[in-house]
Amino acid sequence: MFTERAQVKEDRWGAVTILLVLAAVQLLSGRASAEAPDVVGKFVTLEGTIDDRAISRVKRQGLALQNRAQQEGRTGVLVLQISKGTSQFHNVQGLANFLTKDLTGVKKVAWVPDTVTGNNVVVALACNDIVMNPDAALGDIGLGKALDKDEQNFVVNLVNRRQNNKLSAALALGMTDPQTEVILVRIQTGEPPNEVTETRLVLPKEFNRLQKVDRAAIPFSQTIKHPGTAGTFTGSQAANDGFLVAATATSRDEVRDLYHLKREAMLEDPTGGAEPVVRVIKVEGEINPLLQGFVRRHIDQAVGEGASLLIFEVDSPGGDYFASSDIANTIADLDPKKVRTVAYIPKSAYSGAALISLACDEIYMHPESKFGDIGAIRNLQHGGQFEWVPEKLLGPLKEEIQTFARKKGRPPALALAMVIKETEVFQVKNRDTGRVWYMTDAEIHQKGDEWIKGPIVPETDNDQLLTINGTRAAELLIAEPPVNNKDELRERLGISPDQSLNAVGQTWVDALIFELNQPYVRVLLIILGIIGVYIELHVPSGLFGIGAGVCFALFFWASYLGGTAGWLEFVLFVCGVVCLLIEFFVLPGLTVFGVSGALLMIASLILASQTFVIPHSEADYAVLSRSVGSLAAALMGVVVLALVLNRFLPKIPLFGQLILTPPGAETGDEPQLAPEALGEGTGPLLGQSGTAMTVLRPAGKAQFGEEFVDVVSDGPYIDAGSDVEVISIEGNRIVVRKV
Repeated sequence: MFTERAQVKEDRWGAVTILLVLAAVQLLSGRASAEAPDVVGKFVTLEGTIDDRAISRVKRQGLALQNRAQQEGRTGVLVLQISKGTSQFHNVQGLANFLTKDLTGVKKVAWVPDTVTGNNVVVALACNDIVMNPDAALGDIGLGKALDKDEQNFVVNLVNRRQNNKLSAALALGMTDPQTEVILVRIQTGEPPNEVTETRLVLPKEFNRLQKVDRAAIPFSQTIKHPGTAGTFTGSQAANDGFLVAATATSRDEVRDLYHLKREAMLEDPTGGAEPVVRVIKVEGEINPLLQGFVRRHIDQAVGEGASLLIFEVDSPGGDYFASSDIANTIADLDPKKVRTVAYIPKSAYSGAALISLACDEIYMHPESKFGDIGAIRNLQHGGQFEWVPEKLLGPLKEEIQTFARKKGRPPALALAMVIKETEVFQVKNRDTGRVWYMTDAEIHQKGDEWIKGPIVPETDNDQLLTINGTRAAELLIAEPPVNNKDELRERLGISPDQSLNAVGQTWVDALIFELNQPYVRVLLIILGIIGVYIELHVPSGLFGIGAGVCFALFFWASYLGGTAGWLEFVLFVCGVVCLLIEFFVLPGLTVFGVSGALLMIASLILASQTFVIPHSEADYAVLSRSVGSLAAALMGVVVLALVLNRFLPKIPLFGQLILTPPGAETGDEPQLAPEALGEGTGPLLGQSGTAMTVLRPAGKAQFGEEFVDVVSDGPYIDAGSDVEVISIEGNRIVVRKV
């Protein structure tokens, strides 16, 4: 139960206070936006090897950013996240020339979160600014060896173009030749109190000239790279000494703040600026396991078809937490460098639907659509009131929703306010960068004096779970600026009119797949399949064999579309069937193929009921136990039905006429199979003696009188020339034993 706090003040001073708070919110937001320059930016990650494909991606996005900045009259900032890799020098040379010569209307920033050595360093040197993690290192382009003369000259000339005033020719030589010594000097010019101290990186020859020829005032000098050492420099070292880096940062968020970029700049385009392949999936109505299977199935299908933009059209009041969480984690786990995910909310997304939306890279809402209220309800009390799940039991949900917020660049405090109604969130401003964000009191105190505490977010001060509309969601940095319809969404996402935005909804096929994946239906399909095979062996009409095949086909079809089975399970099952057929009709009595076939079929049925092969957690072991239990229940059902059918099937009027007994058997009134009906020329052979003409292993040939007949041994091998006797005939299968 939750308690209500007074929402309306009785005295006029309370109303005045509320107005002042709202005014402060607007003032702080306006001031922050006024201080931030009007920029448009884009992050592009260069992972590992820089090849032609990576270069093309940078060119497309860089030129697109340049055109946009020129058309909108804004400053363009291209942030290249550079990592270590084994790139060819001619590739980094080509990319560096593009950045310095062709992309002139955009500020290029190299973001180095981890140590980078080798040829990839050249791309960082081609940028206007370099931002490094304090613990990362940059340099050693030749990886312990000196570059050849032409490559070294290119790097020095690149630095001499003065794209980055934190670089120098001496630094470039130190990075390209381990034997080069680099000295950091501080030179004083001017007279006190107007003297100026300049920091330079010089070679020993230049240092001597400064001392002996120019007689410069050098109060400080230090060798920062000795001959024979790798020319690498850490971010903290470079920042302290004033060379190489423009600033240090520990995350992409800090880089974004340094250049006053919006959150959308961090969302990388997986198409590299090309036309996206779009798929729209509708998340509508109550979220339940049926919808869960539908969404997961269509995500897998869209990704398999090469979709680079998934739009989830969300209109739902929520529903089952586990189904919502599974969908959300499936979306969040998609690689953002390959698939861009967007939640489009035209009307409302509450509870589990809001959780799913928060897992997407971007959220676009109608200005008046509703979003939030992710409270967990235990049950409905008398009178229609909800009983909320206690906060102490909401640990997994709290952790999950804050993880989504951090991963997608949204304020975790506001996400938490959607789950815990007592959460109070404040607008804060970064003391150094002016960035506006939203935090709880605990987060503000944890950061020390880094953030300036502002007014409380009014929607979190009413003892209710946070619920906001599209306009407010954009102001609170949860969603993108709102859109009124799909046409505006299409324009904002850069989707051409040729591509359809019609959402894929649930059909009767999805409902059928859901029902077929119910545990009791899966057990029933296995039982019917095996019983169909059993009856077919006794009543060779073909009808029951087809029925058995349909049952197993439905089982694997539903498992495949339900996400628990793949080609491995199907192949194992087919191999098992082939082994059993070999045991029954080719090499009877050998048992190896029979046992192997049975084990393969059992393994395939178990694997088709779960998403893993080897369990690694308690949850996996629980699923495995259920899979084995279901199969055991099915096999027990088969045994019981087989016993019943074996006893009563011959007495059933329809089947009794189909199941014929061998001639001479004491069967009462049951119809018997006439000897001449056993096969052309084989009827009189029953009980006859003859000679094995080949080794029976166990199949071979035997001679009875003047006839040569294909026969099968009843068990052990029979040598050629041995006397044999026909003991049974099943259709055209003649079984003999050694006399």
